[in-house]
Amino acid sequence: MADHSSPESIKKAVRSYAIVGIALLFGTLFTVWASYINFGSPRINIVIALIIASVKAFLVAGFFMHLISERKAIYATLATTAFFFFALMALTLWSMHDFPAFTVVR
Repeated sequence: MADHSSPESIKKAVRSYAIVGIALLFGTLFTVWASYINFGSPRINIVIALIIASVKAFLVAGFFMHLISERKAIYATLATTAFFFFALMALTLWSMHDFPAFTVVR
């Protein structure tokens, strides 16, 4: 087991947190900047916003929640959660046009 209380490891941790914090700050500025640009289609705007948000979520989960250095069980739990999230989203999208006969959709 590594000694996490040594001054070198503390400096390294603080430096990585500072770098990730600055990256998140620039990611937020990039998000605000991109929100003012019309990329031609609302779908493209949404895709770009989701890509930026996904990168920022990876930084938070990877560094601040220590998922980069965790064991495989953490990744298995994360993968299972992601699988069920996407499965529920797919079921929701699949059922959007599943109405009884003669139903008026407004």
